[in-house]
Amino acid sequence: MKCKGAPINGKRITARLLGACASLGMIACLIAVAAAASGARQKSPLAASTAQAVDQVEAKSTYESVCAACHGLDARGSERGPNLATKPEVLQKSDQELFEILKDGRTAAGMPSFASYPAPRLASLVAYLRLLQGQRRPEALPGDPVPGKLLFYGKAKCAECHMIGGQGGFWGPDLTFYAARMNAEELRSRILHPGKDYDARRGLVEVTLANAKTLSGVVRNEDNFSLQLQTADGAFHLLSKSDISSKTYIGRSPMPSDYGSILSTAELNDLVSYLLKISGSGNLEKSKGGPEDGDED
Repeated sequence: MKCKGAPINGKRITARLLGACASLGMIACLIAVAAAASGARQKSPLAASTAQAVDQVEAKSTYESVCAACHGLDARGSERGPNLATKPEVLQKSDQELFEILKDGRTAAGMPSFASYPAPRLASLVAYLRLLQGQRRPEALPGDPVPGKLLFYGKAKCAECHMIGGQGGFWGPDLTFYAARMNAEELRSRILHPGKDYDARRGLVEVTLANAKTLSGVVRNEDNFSLQLQTADGAFHLLSKSDISSKTYIGRSPMPSDYGSILSTAELNDLVSYLLKISGSGNLEKSKGGPEDGDED
């Protein structure tokens, strides 16, 4: 005997199954959307910056508890360890090289190995050292470093007194890593206003000798009995203090203060860009040959 309601019941069952599948599909879709939203939150800039801040705090704590005893809280060294903040040999090393030094140590120099630390912890420690060195995240250069290099060795006459990568003069300080701890605005201000916050005892000195001869220059060395003076022509004069009748600090920087009128705004931006790029590049091969090389990294 056939049941007349069977086909109807079959249709009802099929409809229920389809409805259940639709509900399951909707639930799966909602789960996928929630997972995607969660992933987006994890990859958001806020989450990334928060994680980076946590890493920096941990790296700072590690440095202060493990490294500062020898290298100082500011990484500028002590009697027990070298300067890591401004020493050119350290600044030139890549992040990978610093990582390997931390991992392997320098036992001959008294530095232990930190191979027991996980790689992410060592990497964050390298990043914190870069902060102590004043190396910020790369910012957009205000100009073009290629013509800036030509200005350094040409119109601006910087190389007559300063050197970069061993190329140039030695009347003024070496500028190879001078801008490593500055941004563009700070460097521009130093160029335009060289006498601002300048220590007069480090500036020009006028020395009058017993024979009435006068010399003007920068004191390079001095003790109780002698004074070594370098004049603008690059010559060194070793003077006995018994031959010096007077010594007067002129109280200004030897650097010209008229770059605001000598260079246009665009040229100044190019010069600043060249100094910033060289100080942060760690690769001086292209700068050692002077402007005649005609190429830049």
